[in-house]
Amino acid sequence: MMLLVFLLFLDQSLAAHRALQEDEICMFEVSKLQQQLQHLQAQFLLGTWQLKHLREHNEHWTKKSPTAEKNEQGTTLPHITSHQFAYHHDCSDIYNSGKTTSGYYQIKPKSMTEPFLAYCDMSDGGGWTVIQRRSNGKVNFNRGWDDYKSGFGSFQGRKDEYWLGNEKMHQILAAGKYLVKFDLTDWNGDKRYATYEKFYISDEKDKYRLTFGAYDGNAGDALSGGLVPEFQWSASHNGMQFSTPDQDNDRYLQGSCSQETQCGWWFNRCHAANLNGKYYRHGNYTGKYDKGIIWFTWTGWWYSLKNTVMKIRPLYFFPSAGSGDYESKLG
Repeated sequence: MMLLVFLLFLDQSLAAHRALQEDEICMFEVSKLQQQLQHLQAQFLLGTWQLKHLREHNEHWTKKSPTAEKNEQGTTLPHITSHQFAYHHDCSDIYNSGKTTSGYYQIKPKSMTEPFLAYCDMSDGGGWTVIQRRSNGKVNFNRGWDDYKSGFGSFQGRKDEYWLGNEKMHQILAAGKYLVKFDLTDWNGDKRYATYEKFYISDEKDKYRLTFGAYDGNAGDALSGGLVPEFQWSASHNGMQFSTPDQDNDRYLQGSCSQETQCGWWFNRCHAANLNGKYYRHGNYTGKYDKGIIWFTWTGWWYSLKNTVMKIRPLYFFPSAGSGDYESKLG
């Protein structure tokens, strides 16, 4: 009798265990289906968004005369007709349109009236809009407010130096959450990088104020002033307005950071990162002011970097099918 009771109990336990396993498998399958549905919804929304803006921009450009134009940097733009130019907010749109080769492309945020040239870095996951590059010291970065607003530099060669322009950056970044990546190279050829989520630049009324979120990388968090609280108080760039030699918006009461470093940047009192400083043709330098191309948390204040690139991309980047990973996110 006891054996019969035990066997009956064992059979019920096994049945309950099998039911529990089946429930777990069912829940797992439901979870997988939900994830697939979310991915398909994201792809559908992306395609709908691209199609909508493609139609809007084609309608806009059919009304324009296909005559040669020049952008604010004086670079002649090719003839533009409705079938030649589609609306591309940034280089992630270019990448998803099927153009996956790095180079200069015309982009146009919806809120701007004219397209402009920018270098699109289609490596490193693709879709990066380069907003700044230092590589050879040929371009003078000791400029005033208007130049930094509209942009300056060379827009032809792969390694040409330029500043895309604060207004253009603001219009691109206003579309949503963006990721910025700083690619840094010293004079020994060593490379480091830093990324920041939720990178944003406000409008001109707010003096193109810089804000950003979480850091990741191996160059150190110089944009936040490093790890020492005393440095963060004086050198964090988060929340700082943009300054130029002719417009001082920093917190340095004893002078002007922009005039001392002879460039425009988001200075505090003054900086732990400054990629628009003087281009020295060697690493270590001396002087009255620390005005080189600086990323303090990697090489300190008295070492000027050889190459720098600032590039941005939507924080959640969904490449089109066949152009890369379905989802790519750094940081």
